[in-house]
Amino acid sequence: MARNKHPEETVNLILDVASRLFMEQGYEHTSIQNIIGCLGGLSKGAIYHHFKSKEDILEAVIDRMTADSNQLLKAIRDRPGLSGKEKLKAIFKESICRPVQDDIFTVAPDFHKNPKLLLSLLQDTVEEAAPHYILPIIEQGISDGSIQTDYPEQLAELILLAANIWMNPMIFDSSIEESYRKFMVFAQMMDGFGLDVMDSELLERLQELTAVYQKNKGTSAL
Repeated sequence: MARNKHPEETVNLILDVASRLFMEQGYEHTSIQNIIGCLGGLSKGAIYHHFKSKEDILEAVIDRMTADSNQLLKAIRDRPGLSGKEKLKAIFKESICRPVQDDIFTVAPDFHKNPKLLLSLLQDTVEEAAPHYILPIIEQGISDGSIQTDYPEQLAELILLAANIWMNPMIFDSSIEESYRKFMVFAQMMDGFGLDVMDSELLERLQELTAVYQKNKGTSAL
């Protein structure tokens, strides 16, 4: 067997194919053989050279999915010249308005078929994003007076779990109207903490993404 001169390209190809299949078919219904069949001639040995198992591939797919998001959070967390509250508003605006969100909602991953993806999203939210990116922003806000809370750790988790899980139409299969109602409740909750960071632009964008998801979901069912 010839030595692989481009291991990074091979890994990226495997992850591209596996990610698409996991989203379309569900992790449980995707086999290693399914992945091999879409790799354009790569052998099972080539996969196992880089990954020990299908679960190992899933972990790499999730790591790649969350890396870009966490990089954005890091950039805003470390951005000078903004108060804590202004950084929270920037996170919501820049996260939801990223062009890549259109691709994600177009693919329309079915989290009901992907319990491991959903669990990993929950774990990343609670164990990575909340403590390392949102909590420092809230603590800065407490220091600069723009955020008032006696429970910064719990507030960081609540904000992300509500935004990433409860408001995510791909997890609860929300309609545009349901997404609107959830957004309004979330905005009211944030206002109650003195965090008036949600606005009509974000509402319109969320409804737009929900429409993209529902349209693609309906097309996929035909």
